[in-house]
Amino acid sequence: MIGASHLSLLVWAVASAFLLTFAVTPLVRMAAMHMGWLDRPETDVKTHTVPVPALGGVAVWAGFAGALVATRFLTTFPTGTLYRLRGILAGAALVFVLGVIDDLKKPQGLGWKTKMAVQGLAALTLIHFGIKIHFIQPEYLGTLLTVLWVVGITNAFNIIDIMDGLAASQAAAAALGFWLIALPSEDVYVNFAAAALLGAASGFLPWNFSKKRRIFMGDSGSLLLGFSLAALALGTDFTMVNPLGVYAPLLILAVPMYDTFYVMAVRMAKGKSPFLGSRDHFALRLERMHFTRPQIVALSLFASLFLSLCAWLVTLVSTPWAVAIYLVLGVLIGFVTWHISQVDMGR
Repeated sequence: MIGASHLSLLVWAVASAFLLTFAVTPLVRMAAMHMGWLDRPETDVKTHTVPVPALGGVAVWAGFAGALVATRFLTTFPTGTLYRLRGILAGAALVFVLGVIDDLKKPQGLGWKTKMAVQGLAALTLIHFGIKIHFIQPEYLGTLLTVLWVVGITNAFNIIDIMDGLAASQAAAAALGFWLIALPSEDVYVNFAAAALLGAASGFLPWNFSKKRRIFMGDSGSLLLGFSLAALALGTDFTMVNPLGVYAPLLILAVPMYDTFYVMAVRMAKGKSPFLGSRDHFALRLERMHFTRPQIVALSLFASLFLSLCAWLVTLVSTPWAVAIYLVLGVLIGFVTWHISQVDMGR
């Protein structure tokens, strides 16, 4: 069990990450305005109408990495914790730099093959530090699925970042979910990384929502958040109560995963490439149903928190109850999918 001293440091990690990101974001915005680093609505898939400063992910990285580095000097981590934190930070740094380069090369950006190659390298970095899927054998299959998981979740947050506050609020909710589930375990590095990510994502939200000082996190932020959460999902056993507890991360990250699979399915059904942008996201369909954007972000956040609660329950109950939870949620997701698919997205 985690001690009271570590618990207080976890709270400190959340607070310091929040304050760092909150303080650095307006500085990044001023630099972006000065240098012309703007996200311009130059394609049909853009949902904003005026140029907006980008690269807010720089502030998210400052809060996340800064809080973890600062926490290192305030505590003596258990054996292996610091080593694995270094693995997460090393992989996250790769993905963060990839996102910065992609943001600076907008509107064309980097090709999807280049982006996935670097993300795959970041996944291999995690594996090198022992952060991988362990419950699937043979080992090479677990390694392959680890790479697919990390690349998939990293891009899921990039795909869902289409509306102010959506990606950051989803990241904060997911980080909270991983933090609470891992809290009783000995995987202290998951606790600290989740706490820092929760604070960093939350610290960016006020500026992302601001009308006068609005800023986008860009790929530098969305890819960073996705990669870090994918790494957190690999860092704990989740439960010894039933064999289905290992799938709890699928519920914690269900909203961005759902949007990714849904958009790809719709694109392929239309005969389009699943790797090209479109306006088929569930959030844009809710908007066409006359929900406001703040309402959509709030509904999505509520759904993520509810699913995280269900994930926590799955780690505590017996196998039959875990099966029942998954089945009920599957029916609810099917109903939502049918309902939003009735929306006409034609111009």
